[in-house]
Amino acid sequence: MPPFDSGAMPLIVVAALAYLLGSVPFGIVMARVFGLGDLRAIGSGNIGATNVLRTGNKLAAFLTLVLDAAKGGAAVLIARAVLGEDAAQVAGFFAFLGHLFPVWLGFKGGKGVATFLGVLLALDWRVGLACCATWLVVALVGRISSLAALVAAASGALWALVLGRADLVVLAIALALLVYVRHATNIRRLMRGEEPRIGAGK
Repeated sequence: MPPFDSGAMPLIVVAALAYLLGSVPFGIVMARVFGLGDLRAIGSGNIGATNVLRTGNKLAAFLTLVLDAAKGGAAVLIARAVLGEDAAQVAGFFAFLGHLFPVWLGFKGGKGVATFLGVLLALDWRVGLACCATWLVVALVGRISSLAALVAAASGALWALVLGRADLVVLAIALALLVYVRHATNIRRLMRGEEPRIGAGK
């Protein structure tokens, strides 16, 4: 972690604002904009891009993916510009929490993969890009989206070390642990060999 030089009160304000930004449920917003109905009543009920894709609307899913990543990245970049690197990491963590546990939805949010990647891309584009590449390789080889997400999340701390960003390791581990918590059901299906493959039918 970086030295926390910004002061407690500014960092508390950053945390609160980042949480509110992260809690904007873009999947539900896109579903309503495109007339797809209540996303929480579709497929898995998750508010992320994967479940939006289950509606068959690829544009809505793509926009959800981009916006979920962008809100994490925006929180980091704004906090860094105003206060510095300590605030950037605080903002990234709380924007991620906002996505996972949004106050507007009774603290029942998404699984966080897009926001995780957006946060890391903004903190260090090399680390974020390496995690994206990890997701892509595992997805292409294993054809299981959740497995790719889990491996990519676990790789974040490793890539941070390899790329000389040891100050990001603690945050990357914390984010990865939360990704694993939100993927508990997927992990159980993976262990049973029941997790659906990318492109497979419902």
